[in-house]
Amino acid sequence: MHYTLHQLQVFYTITQTQSITKAAEELHLTQPAVSIQLKNFQNQFDIPLTEIIGRKLYVTDFGKEIARAAENILNEVHAINYKTQAFKGQLTGRLKISVVSTAKYVIPFLLTEFYKKHPGIELILDVTNKSKVLLSLEENEVDFSLVSVLPETMQVEKIELLENKLYLIGNKDFVLQKQLYDKRIFEDLPLIYREAGSGTRLTMEKFIDQNNIPVIKKMELTSNEAVKQAVIAGLGCSVMPLIGIKNELTCGDLQIIPVKGFPIQSNWNLIWLKNKNHSPLALAFLTYLRDEKEAIIAQHFSWINQY
Repeated sequence: MHYTLHQLQVFYTITQTQSITKAAEELHLTQPAVSIQLKNFQNQFDIPLTEIIGRKLYVTDFGKEIARAAENILNEVHAINYKTQAFKGQLTGRLKISVVSTAKYVIPFLLTEFYKKHPGIELILDVTNKSKVLLSLEENEVDFSLVSVLPETMQVEKIELLENKLYLIGNKDFVLQKQLYDKRIFEDLPLIYREAGSGTRLTMEKFIDQNNIPVIKKMELTSNEAVKQAVIAGLGCSVMPLIGIKNELTCGDLQIIPVKGFPIQSNWNLIWLKNKNHSPLALAFLTYLRDEKEAIIAQHFSWINQY
């Protein structure tokens, strides 16, 4: 057999994405290039690694075994690279962080300067909903998670970062008739929800339940960006985190509807499993964040205090 590390990487990525197209996007290759590498890799085995049923790609049981072996080989290659860099005195390794979707407006500013100071590190960032973020943390697949709602059934430690403010939001055509609305305004507004498992959805529903507010559920969407665009288009209103609508507020596409009891407030927290044995890289990131978080927040998030 004469398979290459590149073929192992391509095949492993295909097994993770279950798609030639998605693997090509992740690897920054063309679909034909990925297909050719898969074919060349498959030609070295007498047993099928994948199969196509309908138009969907499936990994065979044998393919899954090869994928596990490929992952181990690739991890060893990464370890060699890290050890080489460490021997040169550079901080190395993989930093794995899972963040809730709205936190994509926060996490880049927490990482930028640290990443610049340590170019030898590899960053793996998973942006998904709250349920999947907490699952990855619980299964110890990541070093840290960034959330605004702390888990209730998991023992974690945390660094509190900045406020997370949620407001009732309408588009530019919403006519404000009062300086401050009563909570009963929700009875007349078509509300757009995030999907189940979202931290924003959980916070929104908790507020509605605590105040016994009857609501008109207009629709459910799977990302804050989708909710934002639906509100801008006039399909309804929603409760949204301030952190994700700065530009739309500034240009006037969205506006805050003032309601008693708002904003709903929580905090962005970087969390990790209690008693986790951190790598030197993860410990260095924690030290950096504790030392620099106030300066980062002042530089990039002081605008939040205007609302």
